[in-house]
Formats: sequence, C-alpha cells, structure tokens
Amino acid sequence: MRIFREEQRFTQTWLIVLLVVSVMAPVAIIIKEYTAENSTMTLKELLTTLLIVGLSMSLIFFFKLKTRIDEDGIHYQFFPFHFSLKKITWSEIEKATTRKYDAISEFGGWGLKGGLFWKKSNGIAYNVKGDIGLQLQLVNGKKILIGTQKRAEVDRVLKNYEHKITANEN
Repeated sequence: MRIFREEQRFTQTWLIVLLVVSVMAPVAIIIKEYTAENSTMTLKELLTTLLIVGLSMSLIFFFKLKTRIDEDGIHYQFFPFHFSLKKITWSEIEKATTRKYDAISEFGGWGLKGGLFWKKSNGIAYNVKGDIGLQLQLVNGKKILIGTQKRAEVDRVLKNYEHKITANEN
C-alpha cells in the first residue's frame, strides 16, 4: 500500500509583497484621516479599522490545500471552502495524470477556480502555486485539477493504483 500526502499554502514572496504594497495606500489614507486637524476619528476607530485591514490582508494565509492519495481514492480539501476531505473513489475516475497547466489562461488564476465564471470545459481547479497539477477525468464527465508541488511522487502513487482506474474500463 502506498499513500501520498501533500499540504500547500499561499506563501509565495511575490504574493506577500503584492499584499503589503496594496495595503499601504488604504493604511496611509486612514492614518492621514486620523491625523488631520479637523478629524472626528477616534483612536478606537483608527485601531479597529487598521485591525480589520490587517485581518483582511492575512486571510489568504489561512487557505490550505490538502491532498491525499490512497487505496480508497483521491482525497482533497481546500480550506476554508471545504471543512473536511472530499473523496473521489477510484471507481469514479476514468483517467488520472499529472500535467503542466497555465493557471491564468486555463482557470483564471490560483485558488478555487473554474466552473461558473471561467471556461467550463476546463473543469474546476484547486491550486495554490506552480504550474503542475493532478488532472482527473471523472466517469461522469467532470474534470478536476488539483495542484501539486510533488509531481514525481504523485506519478509513482498513481502508477501503484493504475489497476484500480483501468478496472473501471471493463
């Protein structure tokens, strides 16, 4: 029996820099308003507003993509959208491969993407970073892409369970 586990978070340097830079203008405006001569803003309002801005900015760091592949199937969780692991059994999978993808052109970026607001034919993507994903074609016709930073490990585990997928074809 072979088990694959991976946990990913949004920790890219470019993302942190972008968030910090994008929050600088609102913080500067809020502080300018507080320090203005005729300001009606209290210290409590200033601190509350800054706290809300800070919490809003840090929200993205709570996002987490978990993936598990085992003898029962492929499990994934994209917190906070899923509070528990979602399971796709091997019998539900028609094809499973790893592939390179373009997050922006295929799915509209990173995160929980696809479906309603993007190219429906590409399916749904759960991705946090990078350009490698586990592409699933389900028996019901749906497509799911789960991002990974461990392509070689995913390939090895899929090879171990490929007999469970090919068993679906019979």
